[in-house]
Amino acid sequence: MSKFENVSVAKQANVYFDGKCVSYSLELSDGTRKSVGVIQPATLTFGTAAPEVMELIEGECAVTFAGADEAVVYRAGESFSVPGDSSFEIEVRETMHYVCHYG
Repeated sequence: MSKFENVSVAKQANVYFDGKCVSYSLELSDGTRKSVGVIQPATLTFGTAAPEVMELIEGECAVTFAGADEAVVYRAGESFSVPGDSSFEIEVRETMHYVCHYG
């Protein structure tokens, strides 16, 4: 899917880590929540409240999940899942465009 239909978009951007991660919150007509954003090259740690699926649209990253010893590399066209009430460290190697699917 290259675009979302019937979407409400928050006007205010979500800016994290001094601007290294910028996203916009979306709500689809069925109530589904997502965010669309960009992460600049950096190593960042994110916490999750709800389960998330990160879909990489462009770029590459290495992800170390909470409790894991080794990172897993993901590239454009791939996705990874993170459980709720967890965290992950992401090393973005080249600017990464993503869609985060919540729930």
